[in-house]
Amino acid sequence: MKKFYIAKSRRLRGTPFSSRIERQGLTAYTTYNHMLLPASFEGTEKEYFHLKEHVQVWDVAAERQVQIIGKDSEKLVQLMTCRNLSKSKVGRCYYAPIIDEQGKMINDPIILKLDEEKWWISLADSDVGLFAKGLASGQGLKVKVSEPDVNILAVQGPKSFKLMEKVFEKKITELKFFGFDYFNFKGNKFFIARSGWSKQGGYEIYIENREAGLNLYDELFLAGKEFNVKPGCPNLIERIENGLLSCGNDFDNGDNPYECGFDKYIDIKSDINYLGKNALIQISKEEIKRKLMGVKIDLDKVEMMEEIPLQNSKNLVGYLRSAVYSPHSRKVVGIAMIEKEYWDKKTPFDLEINGKKSKGTICNLPIV
Repeated sequence: MKKFYIAKSRRLRGTPFSSRIERQGLTAYTTYNHMLLPASFEGTEKEYFHLKEHVQVWDVAAERQVQIIGKDSEKLVQLMTCRNLSKSKVGRCYYAPIIDEQGKMINDPIILKLDEEKWWISLADSDVGLFAKGLASGQGLKVKVSEPDVNILAVQGPKSFKLMEKVFEKKITELKFFGFDYFNFKGNKFFIARSGWSKQGGYEIYIENREAGLNLYDELFLAGKEFNVKPGCPNLIERIENGLLSCGNDFDNGDNPYECGFDKYIDIKSDINYLGKNALIQISKEEIKRKLMGVKIDLDKVEMMEEIPLQNSKNLVGYLRSAVYSPHSRKVVGIAMIEKEYWDKKTPFDLEINGKKSKGTICNLPIV
């Protein structure tokens, strides 16, 4: 297949770490929030095995922050998400679907409460900052919405805890999952959360000082030699196997949070107010007719750029939205939007992908 390259410009920003990761063997970028996001170093499968055994440092600065400050900051944040944040605490992270007035998905960020009048929304790939500004203006809320110069490094993998303890000392290991705090390194404070887009464990470092961040980046690789540290990036195999959904790939603005399996993050019973609540109440009454599920396909490789129909005879089973070869399952696994009548039937399906006809079966998420 012919290779194509991404032309850099001011509309497609690099990160403070771009020069370093390119020297470390980067082979591919993708785009995310109008930025460059590393996509490959040594190949997805090789990086998958390394991530599951050792530790990687990811440049995920493309995971941008929407900062909301002001008297009505909590009101605006709650207005955007169907998750009840009325009992949220300073120092905690919250996975929270953001929806529009029709109850359709806009983003599935991590929301961080820094203090009673300061929040960060740590984004998947969509322009939530503009959405927040529009709501704030339309509702006349006393807030300031901005994108701060915050660039995230993720330290992921089973040895991430040893590496972070070596750099930030014992206190870092006491951080609870989805908790955050400030930690010192060589005279600089770093905002660190116990989180990350993998199931292998780790941390995300929200870097507010670029120079200090570059020094920390270098130190992570020096200190991490004994743990076999390598540069990495969100891994397609690991995230699909574990059912970690990708905004814009597995779901988009045509889907609602019930269809995406976000039921536990939806509050339609309390008196909290958010955009799209009436729509979700109606969807709940009518019940959904489709939902995201896992699939296994009898192939040993796959490339896909758009969703692919899954058929059972002449009946539409659903649409494949993401797929990758899984070394664990020894076949292609994927995430698909499946029609209701096929949820519990383990119905076999046919599909044509990359010009080849294949068969597959439906399974639950996570897949392994």
